[in-house]
Amino acid sequence: MNTLYPAKFEPQEPSGFFVQFIDIPEAITQGETTEECLFNGAEVLSGILEVYLEDGKDIPLPSENVKDAYYIAPDVKIQSALLIKWARGDRSMAEIARALETSWPAAQRLEDPHHWATLKQLDKAAAALGKKLVLSLE
Repeated sequence: MNTLYPAKFEPQEPSGFFVQFIDIPEAITQGETTEECLFNGAEVLSGILEVYLEDGKDIPLPSENVKDAYYIAPDVKIQSALLIKWARGDRSMAEIARALETSWPAAQRLEDPHHWATLKQLDKAAAALGKKLVLSLE
């Protein structure tokens, strides 16, 4: 599963870029340089996705192969919450808690963007969901 969301950078006059995410229309920002746009993009994407998670709003999967797009990831807490939420699918949180042999609140924290899940918790959750935890540095 991928948490890199495509964003388009539109040049502005007299300088800088307007940034808008393809899949998350509320996530817009700007910047003077590409580096600034990437930083601001990650920040705004993280903020909007955090609100989506808190409100229980459906979160679209990122589009792939968008021509001339920059692919930007939200912060790591948002990424882990999204990955668990997507992997869980239609399974209830109670079912996940039973599979993890933990309480419902403890299982629910895995999808809480304010909670730092440990690698051990994420690995155990991935296994319970029939997945494998894979880490990468980019």
